[in-house]
Amino acid sequence: MKKLDHKVAFVTGGSRGIGAAVVERLASEGAKVAFTYVNGKEKAEALVGNLGQAGFTVTAFQADSAKRGEISAAMKQVVANWGKLDIVVNNAGIYIGKPFEQHIMEDYDQTMAVNVGAVVEACLFASQKMEQSGRIITIGSNMADKVPAAGGTLYSMSKSALVGLTKGLARDLGGRGITVNLVQPGSTNTDMNPENSEHADFQRNLMAIPAYGKPAQIAALVAYLADPESGFSTGGIFTVDGGANC
Repeated sequence: MKKLDHKVAFVTGGSRGIGAAVVERLASEGAKVAFTYVNGKEKAEALVGNLGQAGFTVTAFQADSAKRGEISAAMKQVVANWGKLDIVVNNAGIYIGKPFEQHIMEDYDQTMAVNVGAVVEACLFASQKMEQSGRIITIGSNMADKVPAAGGTLYSMSKSALVGLTKGLARDLGGRGITVNLVQPGSTNTDMNPENSEHADFQRNLMAIPAYGKPAQIAALVAYLADPESGFSTGGIFTVDGGANC
């Protein structure tokens, strides 16, 4: 028997990068996994197909985290299809990096809608539908604690909001055995921040371990926090960044 057998998981932004690694890991641990994507239809379909061929139950929903109601509509469909909701992983996020004076208010609106608003929406739905011992895990950023260079103000602001959300929600839901935790990755090798980019050496030089993380390493921590054995871990902020913030 696998650790997450009979569990139903929902992952936002699961078609690529860290999200895809989380989908694969949770499925390999026995969970039925639904995930959302916005534009990456081909990648989403390929992931569903590959995992399906491996014997896992995975499905994808097109849902835009920037549009209020789309994430909760997808979650509602998951409950309708599979009868319950055990694990929610808030992974979808955006980064609009530029000198602060060049921003327009629409940049703020979009950043907050995806990085904070959609997370709150998913957590609200989960708080109403989850049964005892549910798991809510959010993917934040180590930039919530330390901003290493100019240009990341809106992003770091939005990610720091997730700290307060996590700690408050852990209190609100703890009596029901539902845990709420935040994973804060540092530089991870994805198409959004590849380890061979022109900015990669700068990022490596910040780290105690000067190497980019792998999506699977972030997914491994998410899998632990989703595990029934992690029931004493809640309100936690888990920074995984090669020591960049130490």
